[in-house]
Amino acid sequence: MTKKIKKKKTKTRKKKLKKGEEKKEKHFKILAIGDLHGDSRQASKLAKKAKKQKVDLIILSGDLTFAESSIDYLVGPFAKRKLDVLIIPGNHETLATANFLEKIYSPQVKNIHGKGLKKEDIGIFGAGGANIGLFQLSEKEIYDTLQRGFKKVKNVKKKIMITHVHPSKTLMAKLSHFVPGSEGVRKAILKFKPDLAICSHVHEAEGIEEKIGKTKVINVGRKGKIIVV
Repeated sequence: MTKKIKKKKTKTRKKKLKKGEEKKEKHFKILAIGDLHGDSRQASKLAKKAKKQKVDLIILSGDLTFAESSIDYLVGPFAKRKLDVLIIPGNHETLATANFLEKIYSPQVKNIHGKGLKKEDIGIFGAGGANIGLFQLSEKEIYDTLQRGFKKVKNVKKKIMITHVHPSKTLMAKLSHFVPGSEGVRKAILKFKPDLAICSHVHEAEGIEEKIGKTKVINVGRKGKIIVV
């Protein structure tokens, strides 16, 4: 009788382990890149890395070009590998250019400026441009654009906000007097409380991570950063 009880306990323990294994949370892997500025070699290198690392999503946070001098081979390396790509314009390319890239590389590539979309259990919204440059927006326009996108994903549990310009009153904003931080981006972070905010724009701030309230803000750059959410 004692042996039978032991066997039952062993079987129960095994079932619990299997059940626990089935409940393992699936992680979503993002490769976020900013400020490529026409470097097609770097784009190709990062596309290969994304495929090798089995990345779920590519985020290109603006300034793909240098003053729109060339858009060749910057988005194509990702699209031809069937990688899903979200883009926004920076201050070196216009909204029209971002829309053109979405059109020629559809359905892999989507311009998320002023839009919101859902990827699994994550809501992503964004605004391109900056407070200086070719695609210049006022602080109100930046905030309003982010608000439009946020409304599309406000009921999604996890949220990621993508901008080109970085928020004001941050460490990354102090690293450059030439490219000011955005009050509109900061206001949006405080209002919409995304779990993660991705930006670029200040090259010197590449890789810096800091917090605004409960939001983690990451300044990504041309080297690219893998983020697991």
